[in-house]
Amino acid sequence: MVRRVLANVGRGLAMGAADVVPGVSGGTVALLLGIYDRLVGQIAHLSAAAAAALRGRLRSAFAMALRAEWAFLVALVAGIGIAIVALVEVVRWLIDEQPVGLSAAFFGLVAMTVVTARREVSRWRGGLVAMAVVVAVVVFVLLGVRAGSVGDPGAVVIVGAGALAICAMILPGISGAFVLLLLGLYDPITEAVSDRDVGTVLLFGVGAVLGLGLFSRLLQRLLERWRDAVIAVLMGLMAGSLRVLWPWPVGDPDAEGFGNAALGAPPASDLAVAVVAAAVAAVVAVGLHRLGTRQASP
Repeated sequence: MVRRVLANVGRGLAMGAADVVPGVSGGTVALLLGIYDRLVGQIAHLSAAAAAALRGRLRSAFAMALRAEWAFLVALVAGIGIAIVALVEVVRWLIDEQPVGLSAAFFGLVAMTVVTARREVSRWRGGLVAMAVVVAVVVFVLLGVRAGSVGDPGAVVIVGAGALAICAMILPGISGAFVLLLLGLYDPITEAVSDRDVGTVLLFGVGAVLGLGLFSRLLQRLLERWRDAVIAVLMGLMAGSLRVLWPWPVGDPDAEGFGNAALGAPPASDLAVAVVAAAVAAVVAVGLHRLGTRQASP
């Protein structure tokens, strides 16, 4: 039991570390570790319990809540929370000081996740391949858009940002952190976490709970009915998101490495470091995937 709890805390740490980085999704790590369907199912289950409680069916809601995998969920959420609080300042420093190495490492991680995810599809058909390619191209183009930073966001904006970001966090390939960048809210939200601004964090959390409750049930139904198509779409999302992780953006000197999706050519001085970082991260991704496959049981 203790070993399983620690393993799930470790999975949460990996997901939380990914969620802090713009362009990387905790959902990508969950898919890599083989717990994606399980996680979405549990979130949807709790969402249904909450909906029953809001309709006044308290006994039914309580019974549903008791059937949730609390040991799995609490350990995972604890790991995610620990990682976000512990790493947000480190990641912000790395983005400023080592953008090439950091973005190259996560580029390799996500790229390898796309490769390993192909095995999640039971049978590839022409339509699924086309779907993945189209989604990848559309996401690649859309991620070229970026908003400026919002100086003092209001409460409604923060709640809405939490809802959108959490939906992105459970979708492999769509980064909640990058959604915040697109909205111009990455700096205000990460600064609130760093400064222990409880009010802002609570508002963001309310939005996250609302968004997660609504979106998870839809995603679970899609996975149950059209799993191969959903995985193909998720692969497209991950492939398209690689644009954000390209280590050498151009056009905005204040957004090096992350947040700037204008693509530039790699300078020779950076190439070796980036290739090594991407290769090491890809090897780590393969190791995590194999570990997750072996430990797929609760």
